[in-house]
Amino acid sequence: MQTRQTNHPVKTIRLVTMGVLSSILLVTQLGMAFLPNIEPVSTLIIVYTLCYKKRVFPIIYTFVLLEGMVFGFGIWWVSYLYIWTILALLVLSLQKMDSALLWAAFSGAFGLLFGALCAIPYFLSGGLFAAFAYWSAGIPYDILHCLGNFVLTLVLYKPLLKLLKYLTSRLQF
Repeated sequence: MQTRQTNHPVKTIRLVTMGVLSSILLVTQLGMAFLPNIEPVSTLIIVYTLCYKKRVFPIIYTFVLLEGMVFGFGIWWVSYLYIWTILALLVLSLQKMDSALLWAAFSGAFGLLFGALCAIPYFLSGGLFAAFAYWSAGIPYDILHCLGNFVLTLVLYKPLLKLLKYLTSRLQF
């Protein structure tokens, strides 16, 4: 009986923490929406993945669901279901890396490829020319996304990871 009582608060803490982390992704994205393609979502997902490993996926999918509820469920939304998953899987494969500069370069590269990854549903629904038109029209934004991801990750990676690990240990997540 005692195990059940002590386990219940841990599950509640995990659920609430995941909800809060998903909300932070959305709020920071919305808060920086006035800057084109510059937001800390990639940085946060990198840090979340390094801290929570495979538990990051419910955080990601909750965030994507919230985005759909805010912006509508268009064809762009389909790409968000796999784009953030790809990012988390890549981070899991590189999790031994602990250099802010390398994570910044990785995050910048991801930002640069973001438009190409988003073009996949357009390829499936409209063919090669639709995908190319979508991707090529967004190249200037992908460049801004690359630069924004690089700078934000370079500046925020270490302090966010340290803070999240500290809070996680305090919450016994």
